[in-house]
Amino acid sequence: MMDEPFATDIASALLQWWDVHGRKDLPWQYDPSPYRVWVSEIMLQQTQVATVENYFDRFMKSFSTVSELANADIDRVLHLWSGLGYYARARNLHRAAGIICDQFDGQLPIDIDVLRSLPGIGRSTAGAILALAGDQSQPILDGNVRRVLARLFLVQGWPGSTAVSRELWQISEACTPAKRAGNYTQAIMDLGASICTRRSPNCPDCPLSIRCAARRMAIVEQIPAPRPKRDRPRREVVFVMVLRDGDVLLQKRPDSGVWGGLWCFPETDAVNNVFEWCENRVGISPDRIEVRPKIQHAFTHFDLSMTPVEAHIQRPPGRVSEEGQWLWFDPDRPAEIGLAAPVARLLKSLATVQASGES
Repeated sequence: MMDEPFATDIASALLQWWDVHGRKDLPWQYDPSPYRVWVSEIMLQQTQVATVENYFDRFMKSFSTVSELANADIDRVLHLWSGLGYYARARNLHRAAGIICDQFDGQLPIDIDVLRSLPGIGRSTAGAILALAGDQSQPILDGNVRRVLARLFLVQGWPGSTAVSRELWQISEACTPAKRAGNYTQAIMDLGASICTRRSPNCPDCPLSIRCAARRMAIVEQIPAPRPKRDRPRREVVFVMVLRDGDVLLQKRPDSGVWGGLWCFPETDAVNNVFEWCENRVGISPDRIEVRPKIQHAFTHFDLSMTPVEAHIQRPPGRVSEEGQWLWFDPDRPAEIGLAAPVARLLKSLATVQASGES
């Protein structure tokens, strides 16, 4: 069991440091309502603050309340999320907003177990929302906090393992103070983001350095242990870019899986299949095709190699069906839909090529 005075001392040192050095001008800190904090915490999952700052204000201007988000079309939500990645977060945010309006009169629950029952809200996210928006004494354990606590208390092993995670949760709970829990939560996140970084931590400026077990043993950069290495699968696909009169055919992906709910180019498994795919799907064989260079995209658990193939047709298509699942997209007048990042870049390149051809 952790020594209680030691845990109190840690909280006190962190709060003193944050009062002077902590971040207090982040967009969601100006009006830390439960809704704004919730949106920011979902955006911040696996995404750096600097990136989220560029998205948060725009998102909140479009969806300033839970009800506005709940009533929005999912394509509009995904459009404003495009580029943030991990799109299941946006789908879960939209679904949870609907539940909050239907079951909780548009107010986020303040009970942590009820809050955790909503889509996309785990224990750490729920704790952060309640601490930052309501000053509840709730522990959190995001990536920054894991790193700080693992070094401070010399918790060895990969934090994703059950045993190590359990130990870190116990430490986090013991260190979270009863008073000023919101400031403490922001302080420990700030420390991990700015001082106790993954690489080249700035130990001399850390308010906890004299208490840090990993520093005493000179193994700071070895803690926490990395995820055990695994072979990363590699997948190869061909993007079929059917082009007609400047428009390009897009397909909406299923809600689950890679790029769930986003609009993408349809796929086939080989360049040689593009003619057959076009005949089967749009009822027309391309007048010509153009194979573009491969592009690469890394996901959390695998790498994707994409070969874009332009398939140019002249006559109107005959077989595109499944209403709501296909869209002729004009790169010069883009619809507000969610696009996977590689798809958005390819569409932008099409608009650039067409513009140069007209000049």
